[in-house]
Amino acid sequence: MYSWGVDRISEAIRPLAERLRIESRNREYAAHRWSGDEGGLPVLYLEDVSAIPFVSVVPGVEEYQHRARVRAGDGDLFVAVTPPSEGYEAYCRDRLGLGSPEFVLAAGDDHAYAVARACARDPALSHIVERTRQAGGLVIHPYMGIQEVWELAGLVAERTGLPVQVIGPPPPVLWLANDKQRFTELVSRVLSPQWVVETHAANDPAEMARHLVRLADHHRRGGLKRTRCASAMGNAVYDLEAIARLDPDEILDEVRHFLERTEWALDEEVLIVAWEQTDDSPSTQLWIPPPEVGPPVVGGVYEQLLEGDEKIFLGSRPSRLPDAINETLTRSSIEVGIALQSLGYVGRCSFDFIVVEDAGETPQVKFVECNGRWGGTSTPMRLVDRVVEGSRPPYRAQDYMHHDLVGIGFPEILRRIGDELYDPATGHGRYILYNVGPLKRNGKLDVIALGRTPDEAERSLSEDLPRRLGIDPNRRGSDHDE
Repeated sequence: MYSWGVDRISEAIRPLAERLRIESRNREYAAHRWSGDEGGLPVLYLEDVSAIPFVSVVPGVEEYQHRARVRAGDGDLFVAVTPPSEGYEAYCRDRLGLGSPEFVLAAGDDHAYAVARACARDPALSHIVERTRQAGGLVIHPYMGIQEVWELAGLVAERTGLPVQVIGPPPPVLWLANDKQRFTELVSRVLSPQWVVETHAANDPAEMARHLVRLADHHRRGGLKRTRCASAMGNAVYDLEAIARLDPDEILDEVRHFLERTEWALDEEVLIVAWEQTDDSPSTQLWIPPPEVGPPVVGGVYEQLLEGDEKIFLGSRPSRLPDAINETLTRSSIEVGIALQSLGYVGRCSFDFIVVEDAGETPQVKFVECNGRWGGTSTPMRLVDRVVEGSRPPYRAQDYMHHDLVGIGFPEILRRIGDELYDPATGHGRYILYNVGPLKRNGKLDVIALGRTPDEAERSLSEDLPRRLGIDPNRRGSDHDE
């Protein structure tokens, strides 16, 4: 069926799958497994980020649920617990040509970003049930295939007696992919340990401290990583020479401070890793269909725009790395993607890498983690593909946050950018806007800047956009996405 050695890959990961009882645990979700075809049914899009640790610290995250709009089209539904920003629906429908999906306003709770849970309550549930009855079924396409999404599918199916499918991995596979420790093991089994950085795991603070000291023997920097955090929110990076000069109690204090800051659970293992020095941190964006439909597809290779020692994600752009590196990233991603597919993974995911030089100055590619969900690179990639005719142009996508934008409505942003807003009908313009919900309260929105060349796209975002918005780019706020 494939030319990638599926039998070899399946055999390599069998011990991991058996230890975690993946096959038996997946059976609980089999009734709502996606067939690979929506079959003309309405698709319910959900952007529920509630399962990501520390997500509440992201400014405006309660509005991120409206990112689901840019994936939806005619006949579809998308849900949020807050109303859309003024003018945003008209912009998506009339300017970008994204169709006319139905917006469903759900009743939220104290966790305003827990959209799937809100869909399981009236009035949203009654509306979703009625639409399912009218259409003869439903497909749910979540941001992330968390337990609450599958429970919603079961609830709607129970109320209607109709098929409800989920485009996403069942939770046992979802958390294998999103757990940095388990994903590291998966890569080591499919490829080899040389494809990951030196990694140790411990659930005892004293043992974590000892691993940091041992790393100092042959690495300049090391880090502590929580296994399920996104956008570096669960990372800490250390100068290992400085660590080695501390006495044991001081090192243990450093570890305990990290554990306290990241609200560590006592039984959870923490990763102690070598932190390689590199400015190249690409990612690959995959689509994984059911195995009977076809192999995983790499939809793009991107350079991530990262900030600080912890490498906090700011945005992305299509890769400008050498072709040989991009080919290595693509091929290795497909092999690891096949492994996830054989375990039951379905839907969007991405792999983060670093590219480092070895002693002979030959670039080496190493996996860092898997993002088993939609995110800050795949969402704008999909949006560009929807609105730009032909091949994907050079572009840069990132969140844009500035103090001077706080309180400004979306219609005013449209007015200021004016004729430089991208128009799919003519192909003119440079800027595509989305995730505009945090604008009024936080001065934040997401921007895609198109260009004829990568450098032109960079200048459009860093120089021309601030001028059009009438703000000082040197006072720009900084934050992270996921």
